[in-house]
Amino acid sequence: MGPYMQLFVSMLLLVFAIGTILAGAFTIYFGSGRSRAIGSILFLIGIIVALIFYNYSGGELWGEREWTWEIVKAGIASIIGGIIGALVALGVFLAGIMKA
Repeated sequence: MGPYMQLFVSMLLLVFAIGTILAGAFTIYFGSGRSRAIGSILFLIGIIVALIFYNYSGGELWGEREWTWEIVKAGIASIIGGIIGALVALGVFLAGIMKA
């Protein structure tokens, strides 16, 4: 697997894990009945995917690691840069809409 594909898959797993853990925790806390059960499943799926990410990014839970720490750091930096760029673009858009 090439470095770009490694970067893509590692960040996909990381963001998916964080998103499902947060969504699951939110649903468990604010939900009721069936919603809490769905939130628990989301939370568990997030934990499982986080463990898979941990294993492939250097944790070595189940043997050999696939991704180097350099790839993971580059991916996290690119996600942070993307989020900052999106927030700046949103701010410019909102400023333009508010002035009109």
